[in-house]
Amino acid sequence: MNSKVILVVLDGLNYQVARDCMGYLNGLIEQQRATLYKLHCELPSLSRPLYECLLTGVRPVDSGIVHNQIVRLSQQESIFSLAKNQGKVTAAAAYHWVSELYNRAPYDAVRDRFTHDDNLNIQHGCFYHWDHYPDEALFLDGDYLRRRYQPDFLLIHPMNIDDMGHKHGLDSRQYRNSARMADGYLSHYLDTWLTEGYQVLITSDHGMNNDLSHGGILREEREVPLFVIGEHFSHRECDIQQTELCGAVCQLLGLEHQKPYPQALLAL
Repeated sequence: MNSKVILVVLDGLNYQVARDCMGYLNGLIEQQRATLYKLHCELPSLSRPLYECLLTGVRPVDSGIVHNQIVRLSQQESIFSLAKNQGKVTAAAAYHWVSELYNRAPYDAVRDRFTHDDNLNIQHGCFYHWDHYPDEALFLDGDYLRRRYQPDFLLIHPMNIDDMGHKHGLDSRQYRNSARMADGYLSHYLDTWLTEGYQVLITSDHGMNNDLSHGGILREEREVPLFVIGEHFSHRECDIQQTELCGAVCQLLGLEHQKPYPQALLAL
């Protein structure tokens, strides 16, 4: 298999809110053009540890990235490093912690906000450091990178859902409406991405609670969605671990790797 892949990580999106509020993605499911799986995020249910988990397949307690204040480069093989070292083109429109994990740490906004360097793991990047950076702008950044550099692997990582959860909580109209807005932005791009040959995975790092936070073991903090769209997915029922998404992307990209992956998810 040698496909191009877009991974969308909608930060802080709880599974049930995705199921209830994202009408476009659920419309694709009704027409059998997409499939939704329920995942349980690893612990602690915090952002930086779970970026590392999603992009390396390594649990936080094993990676050493166990809280958000650990600012250092990843010590694991990631999708980015594997792809770059095997001649693929990589790109990300993402929160600056992703740059700190896979490119350079600490983040220097003037140096790193716009990155174009074939020697870095993330060769082309549009990074941001404001939690309220508009999702609409972030999706524009991501699609600019896709059009300009035609990456084999593109990460798109907006933050507004998580930001609204921290300000208003899980059971709030602001949080739910932020998920609805992200669904609308995705509707502008998905058909083009598929036409251009991308396989698309849409997931989250963690969920949210009504204490305006996350980090623990509550169901609403740990249950996250995984939507898959594309011809190289099996679209059948299967159990998937968050640690297996890295390997699934590596399989789709045709990379040599040692990451675990859910064989039943893919149409091999």
